[in-house]
Amino acid sequence: MKIPTIGIDLAKNVFQVHGVDERGKVLLRKQLRRDQMAAFFANLSPCVIGMEACGSAHYWARKLSALGHTVKLMAPQFVKPYVKSNKNDGADAEAICEAVGRPNMHFVPVKTGDQQAVLALHRARQGMVQARTAQANQIRGLLSEFGIVIPQGIGNIAKRLPDILEDGENSLPGMFRQLIQRLGDHLKELERQVGELEVQIQLWHRESEASRKLAEIPGIGPITASALVASVGNAKSFENGRQMAAWLGLVPRQHSSGGKPTLLGISKRGDIYLRTLLIHGARSVIRVVEHKVNQADEWLKRLLGRRNKNVAAVALANKNARIVWALLAHDRRYAAGYGPAA
Repeated sequence: MKIPTIGIDLAKNVFQVHGVDERGKVLLRKQLRRDQMAAFFANLSPCVIGMEACGSAHYWARKLSALGHTVKLMAPQFVKPYVKSNKNDGADAEAICEAVGRPNMHFVPVKTGDQQAVLALHRARQGMVQARTAQANQIRGLLSEFGIVIPQGIGNIAKRLPDILEDGENSLPGMFRQLIQRLGDHLKELERQVGELEVQIQLWHRESEASRKLAEIPGIGPITASALVASVGNAKSFENGRQMAAWLGLVPRQHSSGGKPTLLGISKRGDIYLRTLLIHGARSVIRVVEHKVNQADEWLKRLLGRRNKNVAAVALANKNARIVWALLAHDRRYAAGYGPAA
């Protein structure tokens, strides 16, 4: 069967398929179970397949590409305007089929299995860091109910907890001491798990030449570098550095009308995790610059002279995102003070 363009609405068990010809005439409307997908597309002539970049999209993109098809992934917010009426699987598949044929559509690069594995490490580490913070806050809150206040910092909990549990004069009930001991052990286990995941990320970072290049940029370490390399993939899918910064949500949000440009705060689009890593890295650079002014970049010193630190941190994160694109797209190494030739 020859169908030039197909849209697939992905799901857990039942997939909706919508196919059209070159003039947009509907040739196929079909539901497929998961175990029918591979056999169905193996019998089709090579075609363009559109899917939303959601759960399992990269897996199916790799699988269908291996069968000779051209798979294009799109962000769900770009597909939504093409949904004509009420939302259902058939309407979603039709909208995906129509969106994939638009000449100005932005597509998401398909990730390899290795990239997804590294990002899975990052997601697991992020979840454990959040759980560690929540556990530390719970210990603080419970102890404060008995008049015991621990200074800020997770490290202070590990230092103070043994003394608190051994102190017989703080009037803590025995049942409560056992509970705090249990929560403290859980906090230590989370700390150990986070450390082990960071070791695995570091090992991948050392084996990746692109990740090592990015780690030379001030404000970008192994964690940020590995996450960027695994998420971005082929940097040439972005036309320039500004487009990559916009993809990360680090550019101003526009609300312009009547020829009058109006710029608001940053758009905060894209991956929150990557944006957070870049901004935290920029804050660490600014913290160092405040104590070692002679080592600061001239651009950053002028920026700190006229803007507050939070604005400067976002601006530096934006600049680092553009540098990341330049290094990955042009296969270069970071050079401090680099500027275009006269």
